[in-house]
Amino acid sequence: MAGVFGVTEASAAAECRLALVLAMDVSSSVDAQEDALQRGGLASALLAPEVQTALFASDMHVALAVFEWSGRYNHEVLVDWTLIDSRAALFAVAQAIGASTRSHDEFPTAMGYALGYAAGLLDRAPPCLFQTVDVAGDGENNEGFAPSRAYRHFPFAGVVVNGLAIDGANSEPEVSLEHYYRNEVIRGPGAFVEVARGFEDYERAMRRKLERELRPRVVGELDQRPGSPG
Repeated sequence: MAGVFGVTEASAAAECRLALVLAMDVSSSVDAQEDALQRGGLASALLAPEVQTALFASDMHVALAVFEWSGRYNHEVLVDWTLIDSRAALFAVAQAIGASTRSHDEFPTAMGYALGYAAGLLDRAPPCLFQTVDVAGDGENNEGFAPSRAYRHFPFAGVVVNGLAIDGANSEPEVSLEHYYRNEVIRGPGAFVEVARGFEDYERAMRRKLERELRPRVVGELDQRPGSPG
């Protein structure tokens, strides 16, 4: 379904407050039922009343792009850059996500490569005041370079990276996935982690995260989170 939606020349010229990339984990640790829960959960979360309220709270729009990721070379765009300038546009995006099917199910968790791919998407995003990447996953990076290396070698200046950590059976018992995301994944001013207690909790957690992310911000209103790169 890559490239189903695109930003027209007129849309790209419209005022945009946020370019948001949503990255969905389809690595081998995610089974078919879990994948269906996150795909349907993201679609439903986008249409939740509180998320729509945050999304349409400003005359300046939000642009969305969605892709799935797993191994170092396994990325598939589900929704290309789309300016959400109406509820019809939002419904179309949610429908595309809900109807999508995973492209891979046998590769490991190459989070650094996923972040590099997200940086490439942001490079061709419509002009917006802010840029945010949202990484959702159920495990730590286990192939290729780490997130910290991605931040050194890809253009992440001014980009906020938030996380949705899906805690559950795949998490190491001695270190929660939330702890990993807080220390290794998120970056930038105001960055945060939302936690889903298993894939059954994915929709609720995604709804909370999107509501927080999509709430209009004021330039310069956020303080730098201690210890995070700018």
